[in-house]
Amino acid sequence: MNDPLTPTSPLSDRSGVTDAVRAQILATEHWSLLATRSMTWNEVFSRASMFITVLSASVVALALVAQATAFGPGFRLFALLVLPVVLLVGVATVIRLAEDNAEDFGLVIGMNRLRHAYLELAPELEPYFVTGRFDDAAGIMQTYGPGVRFSLVRIIAGTPNLVAAINIVVVGVLAALIADTLGASDVIDVVVGVVAALVMAACFGVLAFRQFTGARRAHQPHFPR
Repeated sequence: MNDPLTPTSPLSDRSGVTDAVRAQILATEHWSLLATRSMTWNEVFSRASMFITVLSASVVALALVAQATAFGPGFRLFALLVLPVVLLVGVATVIRLAEDNAEDFGLVIGMNRLRHAYLELAPELEPYFVTGRFDDAAGIMQTYGPGVRFSLVRIIAGTPNLVAAINIVVVGVLAALIADTLGASDVIDVVVGVVAALVMAACFGVLAFRQFTGARRAHQPHFPR
């Protein structure tokens, strides 16, 4: 049986492939990427909402237990059981959101390449496109929005980093609570909490930097500006 891409295959004869057929094939792929991107963003919102729900429920439960136990040993024990679960869900959420961002980055690259193919078929339509048609860094950011650039504010405001910030606070509180349970003074509790939070922030920073640089190294533009 011949491979579909071999010269002996009927598909190798492209004499009957018109621009309309090419445009239809490109549009089909475009809609497939668009649907996948929509699913990716739905997962981002669902994951973030799930984490916030778990966090909110835990805070309410801690408040009720604190009222019942007057912040006694029972409260500490309950908090030491609940907060690690919240942290586990939070860390898993950050990792998955970072993966979703990387997947969305790849989908945008694919859509930019398809728009480049559209304009090769009909270059006169270029003035009507507001999204990018090049798969380099500038073209990708153009697809995310007119005038959008990589900036510290945009990075901090990203959903993964906001969830990471909440996790950093949870780590600090959990570390301080452990130190207090072991009999440390208030000053030591604060120091331990701050140090643990800073260490967690550094870990998240390294994770984000590695994923960002990995995606940039793996990306090789086919149609640069």
